[in-house]
Amino acid sequence: MSNQNFSSGVSSEKSKSRRQNSEVNQRHIILREQYLKNPNSALITDSSEVVGTNLHDPFKTSVLMNENMKVAFKVGVHKAVGGDHDFPNPGDILCASLACCFESTLRLISNKLGYELIETRIKATAKVDVRGTLMIDNSAPVGFQSMHVKALVIIKDSTEQKLKTLIKGAEHCCIVYQTLKQGIPITLDFKFG
Repeated sequence: MSNQNFSSGVSSEKSKSRRQNSEVNQRHIILREQYLKNPNSALITDSSEVVGTNLHDPFKTSVLMNENMKVAFKVGVHKAVGGDHDFPNPGDILCASLACCFESTLRLISNKLGYELIETRIKATAKVDVRGTLMIDNSAPVGFQSMHVKALVIIKDSTEQKLKTLIKGAEHCCIVYQTLKQGIPITLDFKFG
């Protein structure tokens, strides 16, 4: 999370005490010191890898998430492009990444500001015209045309200002949200066998 201050709207001494004692704040103090001393230690790489198995099945695969944990996650193909849609598809996973990142960012900021979350519900959706990927219509782009995040956030002792501060902070600090919103270059290395 950035150095930007999202604490406007928090005025009580009790809230200030909770902020200072928050677990997130305590961890961020240590990380801030580390990253100021060694900026390169703040550069991380997340990863997922698909190692093709059952290559005779064009509709199912699995992805290993996180290079260290290698958590296997089954993936299917959407019925709109001919798949069975019996497992989450890559678009679902993209939406899940956005929803998870946004919600976890809300949690971090809420804890840091001393807000007590009562309920969160984050739904991410993405719209695509599949005629592009199926090469049916060259005017239809290949790729999602829009994404939307719907957020329900309930906090204890809620005020409009606190909620606006929390949502503004999540929008600003959510890595996946900002990456998708701004777009980034993608490189491709490949080998022929």
